[in-house]
Amino acid sequence: MSPVKVISQQPPGGRCTLYARYAAAIAAELGWPHSVVHDECRDAHGNGFPSLWIGDAALQPADGVILAPEDICGFLTSQGVPADRIAALLLRLQSILDDFLENA
Repeated sequence: MSPVKVISQQPPGGRCTLYARYAAAIAAELGWPHSVVHDECRDAHGNGFPSLWIGDAALQPADGVILAPEDICGFLTSQGVPADRIAALLLRLQSILDDFLENA
């Protein structure tokens, strides 16, 4: 069980909100604890906002800009999360991203 953490600005902006929704979905699907930490430091995908952490790792987006469901699921696969859980999570995360992009 790995904790899921989002580092967010306050009030949260677009990516901070997206990553918080991702974290809630990961936590719900895998039964892992999650939290949102507010920070004033802007350090995308690092020690500041916006970033999504699983355990001790800040996830990195393949496009260098925004985490995609495939980025998250690829990381979780490398951590040994079973394929059936990954498949269910991928659908859930894609729905969150689609909603984010439609309403951005």
